[in-house]
Amino acid sequence: MNATFDKHAAALGAAERVLALAKSGVRAKQAAAATPDAGQHALHGFAWLATTVEALRQMLNWARRLDAEGRCGEIDRLLLDGGFSEYLAQIAGGIPMSQGEMVRLHQMGVPTAEAQRFNSGAVSELIETGFDDTQKARLAELIAEHATATTFGETGLDETHSAMREEMRKFAVEQVLPHAHDWHLENTYIPLDVIAQMSAMGVFGLTIPEAYGGMGLGKEAMCVVSEELSRGYIGVGSLGTRSEIAGELILQNGTEAQKQKYLGKIASGEILPTAVFTEPNTGSDLASLKTRAEKNGDTYRVTGQKTWITHPVRADMMTLLVRTNPNEKGYKGLSMFLAEKPRGTDENPFPAKGMSGGEIEVLGYRGMKEFDISFDGFEVQASQLLGEAEGQGFKQLMATFESARIQTAARAVGVAQSALDLALKYALDRQQFGKAIYAFPRVANKIAMMAVETMIARQITYFAAREKDQGRRCDLEAGMAKLLAARIAWANSDNAVQIHGGNGFALEYPISRVLCDARILNIFEGAAEIQAQVIARRLLEGAN
Repeated sequence: MNATFDKHAAALGAAERVLALAKSGVRAKQAAAATPDAGQHALHGFAWLATTVEALRQMLNWARRLDAEGRCGEIDRLLLDGGFSEYLAQIAGGIPMSQGEMVRLHQMGVPTAEAQRFNSGAVSELIETGFDDTQKARLAELIAEHATATTFGETGLDETHSAMREEMRKFAVEQVLPHAHDWHLENTYIPLDVIAQMSAMGVFGLTIPEAYGGMGLGKEAMCVVSEELSRGYIGVGSLGTRSEIAGELILQNGTEAQKQKYLGKIASGEILPTAVFTEPNTGSDLASLKTRAEKNGDTYRVTGQKTWITHPVRADMMTLLVRTNPNEKGYKGLSMFLAEKPRGTDENPFPAKGMSGGEIEVLGYRGMKEFDISFDGFEVQASQLLGEAEGQGFKQLMATFESARIQTAARAVGVAQSALDLALKYALDRQQFGKAIYAFPRVANKIAMMAVETMIARQITYFAAREKDQGRRCDLEAGMAKLLAARIAWANSDNAVQIHGGNGFALEYPISRVLCDARILNIFEGAAEIQAQVIARRLLEGAN
């Protein structure tokens, strides 16, 4: 095809110049602020601006790769144009940080003249004509023609990853989608035979090295698998999250004995882990954790309260973050344990001595169940101290956040795609005024933009995964992917409910579940506000 992307490159360059100006402006605002939190709106807005620019960069890189391989088709070009048109317009006019919070260039210290300069040339042309009504209608037409396709547009994956996607999609269609809504409505566990099938496919050992019984694949493979399983049902797509966290913790920090003991069993699904970090009054403030572990010979006795623990009843092991040194305040007194426990049941969820808990009823993200847990002298062997070193827990946990946030971004892409799937099917089937509602531009335009943003979320997520696979520090990229993909999953789900009309509000329709599932993505693994804070602070590190 040999397409040219000069206009997009010029617009991206303009966006990068504005980002540099915003960086200087936010720095100045932070320096002049009376308190550290006084300039928070501008600071978080800067994170959103940087994420938006990175999304444009990755969409352009994606299109260029496809073009070089002769795979950049009409639908891909329209997705690119749609992304540039909309995101450039947001930079120029206001980026939504949430439904009621917009950040504009002047709030980040960008001079008015520079903002006006940005909205000119290639930027202005792409905003005004890059995704007009004719192009939206054409994209909607192509989406309808490919309604049964795995994705709308080329993902840019290689043959191996594409084959993995098809395998996971087939499993989700056959084993997950027919039952997901009942699991949600009945608030029941995902059946163990489904988990066993996932184990057989290697889902829990994707990134664990072959030497320890895993598949030895990278984070990009993890993204593909997580996306497609979450597209079927986020509960299924999230079953691997705790295995990913536990595997990463042990692989990076465990002793050789701990690696030999646990990694193979995690990879095979013999051990189902759960993450036990959060406490009732701490949330994201992990430095304030109070649950303590007191050593007595070869045993630690754990006492305290934990909350928002996913899938703990059926878990065999807890990655448990506690305070081992009460005299060491903040992060330095925290330690991580690989605490074994027996599996429980609904009737007796926690049969272990010194451990009890109750279920937290939730809107969505079901299938694994959430619990509060109380520890009262719960015993953990000293050999289960991660790395057999006290005081390293926070540092060990932080090292897993890159992978965890990439995986959460991939789950968000799956949820976004699920909402798009449901909206498209309903819009093509639903008849009103003598024709399918997809014939009405306000409906078709929503779906076209949902397709555009889903591809944006996918490409920024794959980018973060590839950076991780190359061994590069990618906390920034992972945070951006998670921040943006979560917003897109929610927007897609909300638009899909709107397309369903009153039926979208009915519990019998799966889109009601997807909406509930999408909402958590902006909260866990770093709430959007915390994520923006971390991104902005990271961007402001070092020299201009």
